[in-house]
Amino acid sequence: MRGEPEPPFPKQHQEAPGLESRLTPRPRYRAAGKLKGKVALITGGDSGIGRAIAVLYAREGANVAIAYLPSEHPDAGETSRAVKSHGRRCLLIPGDLTDTAACDSAVEQTVKQFGKLDILVSNAAHQTRKKTLEAITDEEFDLTFQTNIYACFRLSRAALRYMKPGSAIIVTSSETGIFGSKYLPDYASTKGAINAFTKSLASLLIDKGIRVNAVAPGPVWTPLNPSDRGMTPARVAQFGKSNPMGRPAQPEEIAPAYVFLASDADSSCITGIVLPVMGGETSGG
Repeated sequence: MRGEPEPPFPKQHQEAPGLESRLTPRPRYRAAGKLKGKVALITGGDSGIGRAIAVLYAREGANVAIAYLPSEHPDAGETSRAVKSHGRRCLLIPGDLTDTAACDSAVEQTVKQFGKLDILVSNAAHQTRKKTLEAITDEEFDLTFQTNIYACFRLSRAALRYMKPGSAIIVTSSETGIFGSKYLPDYASTKGAINAFTKSLASLLIDKGIRVNAVAPGPVWTPLNPSDRGMTPARVAQFGKSNPMGRPAQPEEIAPAYVFLASDADSSCITGIVLPVMGGETSGG
């Protein structure tokens, strides 16, 4: 409460509606420092929701490690620059998280670089729309599960070797894990598994003071959908239009939920939830 500008201010007047740029002093817009001194590992942190989380975590005071596929390095570099622009450090960890060793290594590299791990955000995902169940091969089904739920399990297992009371695990679920999805049965199944895993792990870790929650977004404008081999350019052009808000969310609209769930100041009594951020879709799930 202290240190904020107080009257008397310079005498001034503007014609309505007025311009903030002409106010003296200018209004303040500052991060609350909710994650000051924290260290976060974010998978899929190169772009989309992961990038938005990384940048917002940096604004709130956290140093960040981001894991991503080597082919996504150009995007990862942009995320790193954005994090550093807020005065925080960013560790880049390329690798394929369908490999157990890569999951272990991502955690180990984070702890080696920053000395600890306070927040794990398991966000990386794979999806490919198919018109029929027969079109989903065993290899595709396995890749989706390895990326979406196996990696989440392996990362959590590795992170718990270092996490202390007050730490948090946050997993990216999806509205498809609540409602299902006609053309994404394998992807939706992994998100349903994530929801159950989140609740189970939260119960397991509550006595250790480690909270576990998930965020379930609706359609979000990220590279995940335009790069889906089952999406035509025409469908991409209409992506999110059927949402009650008539549009997909922007990643920056989703990221504050991850700050909320990582911050003891905001959510110290919340664990085991799946938080819907679905642009007007409603569900008790």
